[in-house]
Amino acid sequence: MKKLILVFVSGLFTFFLSACTSVRVNHIDESHKIDKICIEENNAVIFNEFIDSITNRIEYHGIKTILFAKEHKPLGCDYTLWYTALRSWDFSPYLSHAELKLYKNNQLIGEATYHLNGGGGLSLSKWASVSTKMNPVVDELLNKKMR
Repeated sequence: MKKLILVFVSGLFTFFLSACTSVRVNHIDESHKIDKICIEENNAVIFNEFIDSITNRIEYHGIKTILFAKEHKPLGCDYTLWYTALRSWDFSPYLSHAELKLYKNNQLIGEATYHLNGGGGLSLSKWASVSTKMNPVVDELLNKKMR
């Protein structure tokens, strides 16, 4: 009986330590030659680090970004990015969920989701920076290799 309890407790402990990150990406086709992405500002995402990380990573690949309010989309924006992000709290805030959707002329051409299963559990990686979490997601969405 003691052995069964020990196995159960050990399995439970392992489960909580191995917080699983789920990343799903439907990257854009290589035929898209993007030089500018207009990003629709989402006022529900209240931490600036998120949008700064996303725009910095897109620009890292030589693509210009323009942030705009929903009602004021600039002319000539063939490519538009929509995003949302959620924070969780465990002693300090951390990114627990994010979605990116990339459109060409209102047609979805790529999307990505980042999600910490179980809120990150006891894993210390849940407190990693937004850039650390989202850079590979943006790279994959844009179908770009990391340099």
